[in-house]
Amino acid sequence: MPQLLVHAERFPINGRFTIARSSKTEAAVVVAELRDGVHVGRGECVPYARYGESVEATVAALKALAGDVAGGLDRTALQERLPPGAARNALDCAFWDLAAKQSGRRVFELAGLPAPQRVVTAYTISLDTPAAMAEAARAAARPLLKLKLGAAGDVERLAAIRAAVPDSELIVDANEGWRAEELPAYFAACAGAGVTLIEQPLPAGADAALADIARPVPICADESVHGRDSLAGLVGRYDAVNVKLDKTGGLTEALALAREARDAGLDVMVGCMVATSLAMAPALLVAGLARIVDLDGPLLLARDREPALRYEGSLVYPPEPGLWG
Repeated sequence: MPQLLVHAERFPINGRFTIARSSKTEAAVVVAELRDGVHVGRGECVPYARYGESVEATVAALKALAGDVAGGLDRTALQERLPPGAARNALDCAFWDLAAKQSGRRVFELAGLPAPQRVVTAYTISLDTPAAMAEAARAAARPLLKLKLGAAGDVERLAAIRAAVPDSELIVDANEGWRAEELPAYFAACAGAGVTLIEQPLPAGADAALADIARPVPICADESVHGRDSLAGLVGRYDAVNVKLDKTGGLTEALALAREARDAGLDVMVGCMVATSLAMAPALLVAGLARIVDLDGPLLLARDREPALRYEGSLVYPPEPGLWG
């Protein structure tokens, strides 16, 4: 049986990453390693304070499972042993990686998926003044941009950014920062700017208001969706769901959630926290089920881990086995 090792790492962000409720200058990640004496399987997660997680608690939760792993806890049993969240994500992905290395096959084969292909990822523009965001969008020169909004002045931000990048596809992420009475004005501004998708305009738990308002732009649930048990309350209120492995608790649940969301008539977006290529690699298997891919975490870092994913502009390529899977 494998030995479980756990450690935390910190990677500096290139500048500052700012959303409606917080700002940070580094990515704090937790890595789980499964060692069988020959092979090493790895998984990375990002504990998120919004969901009551911390690096210290995540490390402790994983280390507490070392005896269970040595005693035979496997990926299937893990789904019941830990709740959805960062800790389960790291270990779930480590189990997948170890199984691939032990079998000499790729994870996509083990999961019954087609071989992943290169995809276009969104690139995130942090919340700032209208002028600063417009300049950042212009400098990024990307075909698909994700705009962090959710504060006073968002209409002006949208207008300035659209003027700066008339040809880029735009996604808006309000990170729960808008109020129900503001939605008609913000939705109209997004429609006028040709926005493709709006993520989580209202706080999680306030979703009911979305059922009673015209949605001229498709609305995507982020903070309101975690695992499959979240879906029932979203149909009729949202048009899409953002599947993140740190929310679902790993690749196992992420694939199941993506499939059930599509069966429920919801589009799928695959997203990420700000993290390294090790966290993005398993999410790229979900990209084959998604309409929109937002896996730009490493692009926001001052340095990535090695080996890393291959990025060419906004194109991201499937991982090599030396990284994961």
